[in-house]
Amino acid sequence: MATVAEVMNRDVLAVDPTASIGEAAEKMMDAGVGAVVVMEDMVRLVGIVTERDILRAVAQRARAAEARVRQWMTESVITIEPETTVEEAAKMMFERNFRHLPVSKDGRLLGIVSLRRLSQHEFEQAKESVGPAH
Repeated sequence: MATVAEVMNRDVLAVDPTASIGEAAEKMMDAGVGAVVVMEDMVRLVGIVTERDILRAVAQRARAAEARVRQWMTESVITIEPETTVEEAAKMMFERNFRHLPVSKDGRLLGIVSLRRLSQHEFEQAKESVGPAH
């Protein structure tokens, strides 16, 4: 059974809580991802900013260059361990309506996994088990 460690993205985008919401959105857009973690002193995970948080900020007329990430981030970040199975991670994401989960071990951020990446992995596994098309 595959684990999150096998499918997670190890190159995690991070911003400081004092960064603007516009800077966070620009980083996400440039990298083609839907979330950025918020790291205090680039060491301690204190939040996550997702596309939904950006949308919420825009809907409430926040100024992208002035509004700070700390105002719009989700603070109570739930993380999973790298040994978590792909199935367990997907179940948690569906139940909690998450699209991204940071992966950590002993308080250290190791990566992030997206629902898209989990789905892609499962699709590839299913394709392999069926075999080549005739």
